[in-house]
Amino acid sequence: MKKLRFLPILVIAATIFSCSSDDDSPAPTPSEPTKDGTIASQDDPDLDEADLKGNITGDITLAASKTWVLTGSLTVKSGQTLTIEAGTTVKAKAGGTDVYLAVEQGAKIEAKGTAAAPIKFTSDAANPRPGDWGGIVIAGKTPTNKGATAESEVAGLNYGGTDNADNSGTLTYVIAEYTGAKINGDQEFNGISLYTVGTGTTINNIAIFNGADDGIEFFGGTVSVENVLCVNIKDDMFDGTQGYTGTLTNLFGVRENGFNDATEDPRGIEFDSNGSNNAATPVSKPTFEKVTVLNLSEITPLKAGAEIRRGTEATINNAFFGTVGKASFGNRVDTDDKKGNGSVTFTNAIQQGDVGDDKVGGTITGTFTTDNDAITVAADGTVTVKAGVGADFSKFAWTNYTVKE
Repeated sequence: MKKLRFLPILVIAATIFSCSSDDDSPAPTPSEPTKDGTIASQDDPDLDEADLKGNITGDITLAASKTWVLTGSLTVKSGQTLTIEAGTTVKAKAGGTDVYLAVEQGAKIEAKGTAAAPIKFTSDAANPRPGDWGGIVIAGKTPTNKGATAESEVAGLNYGGTDNADNSGTLTYVIAEYTGAKINGDQEFNGISLYTVGTGTTINNIAIFNGADDGIEFFGGTVSVENVLCVNIKDDMFDGTQGYTGTLTNLFGVRENGFNDATEDPRGIEFDSNGSNNAATPVSKPTFEKVTVLNLSEITPLKAGAEIRRGTEATINNAFFGTVGKASFGNRVDTDDKKGNGSVTFTNAIQQGDVGDDKVGGTITGTFTTDNDAITVAADGTVTVKAGVGADFSKFAWTNYTVKE
């Protein structure tokens, strides 16, 4: 009798599998998501923390848990909202006028920082400089005296309209550093540029450091703004034109000792209405409540503490213009301009140091009182302005900035 022999099951299985296809190549790697220059949702591949740019076409949030690198223009399109969480840092790639944040008419930005967790926009450079990137540009729908509508000098945004209560969102507890990239002599970014922004918008507690053009500029608009700190701004600290009619409360501007990166005509306040037609409506009628302009730099004088021109009718309540040492202003107040004079009314205005004389073309109403004790300098160089004189500097404690001689 023959004996049947059985191969072990494992041996049989091994034989079967060894006879299978010898194509052992790995499975294909899924292709990388394709970027198309638009950010439509939170899971869109263009919402890239290391390469943030493009057109926002959906409601998007920048989380504080990430450090965002802005590498090109980021534009919030009409009908959409960009939310930026408190404590978020956005680092702009240095070196160009094509790096900026823009908010179109009909769009909103909701950047709600807090005193404990401000939102910061800064340069990504190892050695950052003024003008490393553009800045923040917002367009609204209030009237401008440039016509029914106009186009912004940077970012190519349409602005103007008929809605004085237009709402472009919120900027609060926001820091912008190293802004002001220059396109040419007529086109320069500011720290924050507001084009016909309306009263429905909330803007307060803003700090702008080391800007290559103006700190904050208003092109028309009705929005009122509170608590703005401008430090080492190359051109004008607080600027406006084209029919702005809001109220600006608690503004503190300072050029530190040794600061020498200045334009030919830097001013604390500069305000125009319309240089081609001073009577064009709306006429710029800004109201300033509590404003301080300090020049501590002995290298570059401010051209003027305030230059009010080209049809502007300004009111400035509780102002302080001051210098220490050999620092100076060219003029305290200037209302004379070849394209049209301006007028300004001061109440409770105080000065200290060499702030120059007034250059009168239009009307200057009110007088300045000299207070030689308004500014004190401590042994460590810390500069303090007396409480109740000009702006309330304590409102900027959240920035941790100290004025130094």
